[in-house]
Amino acid sequence: MSQTPSRRHALRLAAGAAAAAPLASALPQAHAAPAATAPADPTSWPVRPFPLGQVALRDGVFRRKRDLMLDYARSYPADRILAVFRANAGLDTRGARPPGGWETSDGNLRGHYGGHFLTLIAQACADTGEPALKAKLDYLVGALGECQRALAEHGSPRPSHPGYLAAYPETQFILLESYTTYPTIWAPYYTCHKIMRGLLDAHTLAGNEQALQIASRMGDWVHSRLGHLPKAQLERMWSIYIAGEYGGMNEVMADLYALTGRPEHLAAARCFDNTALLGACAEDRDTLDGKHANQHIPQFTGYLRLFDHTGETAYAAAARNFWGMVAGPRMYSLGGTGQGEMFRARNAIAATLDGKNAETCATYNMLKLSRQLFFREPDAAYMDYYERGLTNHILASRRDAPGADSPEVTYFVGMGPGVRREYDNTGTCCGGTGMENHTKYQDSVYFRSADSTALYVNLALASTLRWPERGFVIEQTGDYPAEGVRTLTFREGSGRLEVKLRVPAWATGGFTVTVNGVRQRSKAVPGSYLTLSRDWRRGDRIRISAPYRLRIERALDDPAVQSVFYGPVLLVARSQETEFRAFSFYKDFTLRGDLADAIKPGDRPMHFTTHGLTLAPFHLADDAPYHAYFRRAEPVVVFGAADSGVPNRARGDGLTFLDVLWEQAPFATSGRFVRAVRTLADAWLSEGLFSRAERDKVVAAAVGADLRGGE
Repeated sequence: MSQTPSRRHALRLAAGAAAAAPLASALPQAHAAPAATAPADPTSWPVRPFPLGQVALRDGVFRRKRDLMLDYARSYPADRILAVFRANAGLDTRGARPPGGWETSDGNLRGHYGGHFLTLIAQACADTGEPALKAKLDYLVGALGECQRALAEHGSPRPSHPGYLAAYPETQFILLESYTTYPTIWAPYYTCHKIMRGLLDAHTLAGNEQALQIASRMGDWVHSRLGHLPKAQLERMWSIYIAGEYGGMNEVMADLYALTGRPEHLAAARCFDNTALLGACAEDRDTLDGKHANQHIPQFTGYLRLFDHTGETAYAAAARNFWGMVAGPRMYSLGGTGQGEMFRARNAIAATLDGKNAETCATYNMLKLSRQLFFREPDAAYMDYYERGLTNHILASRRDAPGADSPEVTYFVGMGPGVRREYDNTGTCCGGTGMENHTKYQDSVYFRSADSTALYVNLALASTLRWPERGFVIEQTGDYPAEGVRTLTFREGSGRLEVKLRVPAWATGGFTVTVNGVRQRSKAVPGSYLTLSRDWRRGDRIRISAPYRLRIERALDDPAVQSVFYGPVLLVARSQETEFRAFSFYKDFTLRGDLADAIKPGDRPMHFTTHGLTLAPFHLADDAPYHAYFRRAEPVVVFGAADSGVPNRARGDGLTFLDVLWEQAPFATSGRFVRAVRTLADAWLSEGLFSRAERDKVVAAAVGADLRGGE
């Protein structure tokens, strides 16, 4: 049994609200004192994460990408990060230049990148334990404390409260209160959030006590500015495009309250209620079309934290419903969302493909939201999304090359034909979250139940879990994402434990589990967890095999626009053409109805060829042009060499005759195949999609076809 967590430990390990709470009849007030409703117990979450330092990545692509970012963290000069803060505080910049991008001496977002850099170093400290990284973090925090004191004592102009800390004067915050718009000001509370988040991470991940003191004073300043403002004024502020973007201020203020217990910090968190959107999402009304994606996603992680402390169920309902409005209806195949930073209409996927899709920041925040929702309601759908976004967007967002002066990460990741990934992004929002992304890969591989009687194995990343409260050391080996076979080995410890293995939604080719060589008979249902409950001993081995299969995913608004996957891995066609490539597969199918009949292995692992093009895993991050989507062209009903000459017409949902037929595969015999064709052709006839003569031609072609190559 785990020990009762300290307040700091609870913050570090969990964030969020009970998931299945009913919808409140009224929304919480924007900046009122905490409600009389009994707050949720912060230690009552049914699922908890492990501290970052208790899960170590083993060799593999995730560790190699992580190491590239660690090299950047070690080498990038701390004084360059501090330059804009010191200049604003009237202190010596020590000859250092600001990082660049949006992080310049006159940039209206300066300071945000420094907050992300704090989180990067804090995560790296927790992961590696390197003394040099801890010294660098302490140096950064100490310098920020000097800046905060200097601003309070002789700032020009002097801030309204001694807790103020930023890399520019308080002017931007004052102008926002009079509804000044972008680009006169950018997003002042966004930068405040990044700085405070970095400080809290320095405290909770790396044990820096001064960081909490600085952040607490900043929280006092936030309350002093916002606590007296009318609700209507706050709501208008947060509705302003870009200027009103506040990142996760509600989350960080709620986290600060969990550490300090100061009611002013919780009251300040509630000042950030974006009431119109909060209310719509709590009622499951989708109003996202045209809204700035990353301006709003992090608000909902904050609402979960507010539910923890207030018990007001509208917060939790809004977060759950919002997730459902994005993950699926607005999700590209890699897991990202948005076109040009904006949410588009529900299900508008094919209609929005271009060179500026899937802002990387948005996926960063959707993964955080998915993770936190899972803590309250351990639904495999959250981790299915997490795996997709982590493997196909985040892993793909870091260039496969060193970069000492740049994080070498993506901003937009275009999904249109013939686009290229662009890296660098020093000083941008995605450069900031990009630094964080690659030093916390292991944060969701394993979770535990609240009572430590169950272990959730969510992801297949090669890693080692150290669980001192239970005495377990568990090692996961394998070559994910290159293959679907892995082994969990109990290296140390013994005792009763439920091991919950996620059965991915993509695992339709089987999910086989053996324990010490003995096959387990538990039924594995894709999109769920399979539980192994027993007394485990040192040396016990769990072997999981989830064979990868080639599959397609259709765009929601145009089923003919499709992506190819190999298990969990998005494959992209290498081509510089700027029009959709047309692919036809059904003519090559055998009775097994497998894309492997039409897409052949290439000359390298996980590479394939089709239609004269190479299909490559998207997480191999270079700047070659690619096609993440193609257009399916199956104009005529053809079975192998038997061409019926009949148009392959679609029914109302966009699925064609051949689509519906091959969804029934595999066919055990030619006779069963013919019977399926006859039944479906009769349905197409009854719906007016085939004439009688066309129906007969299709059946005759099926009878004459020889598709036994897959028997």
